[in-house]
Amino acid sequence: MKIIILGAGQVGTSVTETLAGEENDIVVVDDDAKKLQDLKARLDISTLHGNAALPSILQQAGAEDADMLIALTSSDETNMIACQIAYTLFRTPHKICRIRDVDYLSRNELFDRKAIPIDEIISPYQEVTNYISRLIDYPGALQVLNFAEGRVQLVAVHAFYGGPLVGHEIQTIRTHIPSVDTRVAAIYRNDRPFMPTASTIIEADDEVFFIAAQNDIKTVMSEMRKKEDAYRKIMIAGGGNIGETLAKDLEQRFQVKILERDSNRCKVLSEKLNHTLVLNGDASDKELLLDENIDSTDVFCALTNNDEINVMSSMLAKRLGARKVMALINNPAYVDLIQGGEIDIAISPQRITVSCLLRHIRRGDIVNVHSLRHGAAEAIEIIARGDSKSSKVVGRSLDQIPLPEGTIIGALVRDKEVMIAHHDVVIHSDDHVILFVPDTSKVREVEKLFQVGLAFF
Repeated sequence: MKIIILGAGQVGTSVTETLAGEENDIVVVDDDAKKLQDLKARLDISTLHGNAALPSILQQAGAEDADMLIALTSSDETNMIACQIAYTLFRTPHKICRIRDVDYLSRNELFDRKAIPIDEIISPYQEVTNYISRLIDYPGALQVLNFAEGRVQLVAVHAFYGGPLVGHEIQTIRTHIPSVDTRVAAIYRNDRPFMPTASTIIEADDEVFFIAAQNDIKTVMSEMRKKEDAYRKIMIAGGGNIGETLAKDLEQRFQVKILERDSNRCKVLSEKLNHTLVLNGDASDKELLLDENIDSTDVFCALTNNDEINVMSSMLAKRLGARKVMALINNPAYVDLIQGGEIDIAISPQRITVSCLLRHIRRGDIVNVHSLRHGAAEAIEIIARGDSKSSKVVGRSLDQIPLPEGTIIGALVRDKEVMIAHHDVVIHSDDHVILFVPDTSKVREVEKLFQVGLAFF
């Protein structure tokens, strides 16, 4: 597939790194020659220096015969104009555009063939909001990922002493909670993955990924760690776009406060939010945090656009008694260094955005993709097509399917019914199959496995 990526920033670079090893012909366009030079030195791609919104630059990049254009520059306007030009002049068939400003996103009539012809819009602020909101709904989770419209979820948790399953074989979960079906998809121990079996013993500090129906998630989580009380009080540091959208999402279900340094922004927030207490102040002000009862706050979310402020205010909040702290970290290199100490969860908007992009880029009938473990692993939802003659998976039980090494099928959804994967489950046409792929180099093999071939016997 020929793909043009506009923008060599953090997200553009991450997407390029992911797609470059998957038999794609990639051209990256940016006005920063140094970034392009660094990318080309590491990856087998083409680069083009110039303004991504100019027709001549898009033509040089090969827009006339490109399969897809992904607009990821730092300018919403540049991204939108590039998609318009790619459609009008070059008829590029598939255009994905990142748009940050909510004022554009609130006007749906802008984005159709008669206006700005964008096929898929990526909204980082909304994606990050959804990600944080799910973490707040499931106290103790490190990640909560939706599949099949939320019917199935993949959850990551740290196993703690006191969890009923800790120190026991995985198969004993059936005696603990016989009415619940679940599948442990992977375990990371000392930051290294291994594929669990029924006799694998869960150890304290393991990072456990499991799949279950949405209604069963909290029950399974309670097997890995002591059950946590539901959150009630949320404090958000930073009233920017992410802080605002998160407060809107949470204020009907939780007691929400926002700390914002800019008094003018506070006025805007107080007009837009109905049930959120907006406070003008600095989140790193110890006295302010104490006055606002940080010691009785369930979750402190640092969501400013400054990594240092987010880290320092989160550490302060934790030391002053906040139950859980989350920090938005824009530099992906810092995320893994920070999470797990005084900061419970470090949130990378780049990784969340890349997952959203992959959902629209993957081949065939892949309808959902989540990037996991620093981009090393992926969880995929793919629709099985064809019949036993044209497909390598349809009409076969799971133990008959030649999955790439380490890859497991965690669950299927058939006509809205969730089926946790066991060896004798048979895949039917139109099943939504959820897979855990611990090595992203195997993703292409998974795609080929699910492709329908008329000549297959």
